[in-house]
Amino acid sequence: MSTRKKKKIYKTTILFIILDLLAITGFIVMYGPWDKVRNMYVNTALKTMHHQYFANIFYSQKTIDKINSSSYFVTINEDANTEDVIINTKEKSKYKDKYEEELFTRDNPDDSYKIIDLKIGTSKGYLIAIYKPEKVRLISTKQFNVGGKGERILTMCQRYGGSVCINGGGFQDEGYGSDIPTGIVIQDGEITWGKDTADTARDNVIGITKDGKLKLMTNATANEALAAGVNDAMIFGPFLIVNGKPLEIVGDPWGQAPRVAIGQTKDGIILFLVVDGENYINGASLQDMVDVLQKYGAYNAANLDGGQSSSLVVNNKLYNNPPPAAKRQGGRYVVTGWGLID
Repeated sequence: MSTRKKKKIYKTTILFIILDLLAITGFIVMYGPWDKVRNMYVNTALKTMHHQYFANIFYSQKTIDKINSSSYFVTINEDANTEDVIINTKEKSKYKDKYEEELFTRDNPDDSYKIIDLKIGTSKGYLIAIYKPEKVRLISTKQFNVGGKGERILTMCQRYGGSVCINGGGFQDEGYGSDIPTGIVIQDGEITWGKDTADTARDNVIGITKDGKLKLMTNATANEALAAGVNDAMIFGPFLIVNGKPLEIVGDPWGQAPRVAIGQTKDGIILFLVVDGENYINGASLQDMVDVLQKYGAYNAANLDGGQSSSLVVNNKLYNNPPPAAKRQGGRYVVTGWGLID
């Protein structure tokens, strides 16, 4: 047998061994004793927009139902008390821990924001501390419900003159995006989406007052939000922290995914939290988001639209690393977001 033929046989053998090992490893991971891995896979697949069927490839509906019933969160039925938030974002002479010190200290006392790089499991995260909460405003696509597909946060942020922006609320989506928000939208004290149901449609409102306080309202209408002093608002959830109380989470109800959240400390610092994730294998769980926000002193916080929609724009550039499909187009087309508008 020639040397060339021996090498070819050797390479083919090695390839088959590697493929066998991968198959065995995958089988063990999917059907072995590690319930946490199995549950994470199923919950992550079920909470994606278009890939729920991944869960059914490996598991029966009975197993999926069992996993669902063992993973849940208890909704916080309480409104945020904005009177507890006293805005004073200046540096302190003494800090209670290293996280508070990291949050408050900055290179220049006049800086309007600071980026804190994070590592959450194997994923990269970004916490933006905003020291001028009164300049945080809702940003949106130019028009709603005109047959379009929304706008990228990058485009919105540039149009509004924002220095830091993130995506925000949900929208109707059959796979191609749309310019139709899910739930109300309030901008500059005006209802820009949902006027017809301003007294009847109820949902969890994520709002900001004119003086820059994050106002979370449970089961509220648009007009109730306006009456409570909300200047800008959108709908999403769940609320992660309300009046210092964290969301009660059992198991891993939404799996791991790219995630986005907004929060505020009792001192008034607004927090934008964005966590990268790839191919729905990694990212952050809801518990991860709560833990990070609590660590950095969030008194109120809410989950925003994540997954492919996750976008963080800093100084007219896409700063985070969204999933490949969204990254190729400079961020997904969405309908609303939050921005530091200088």
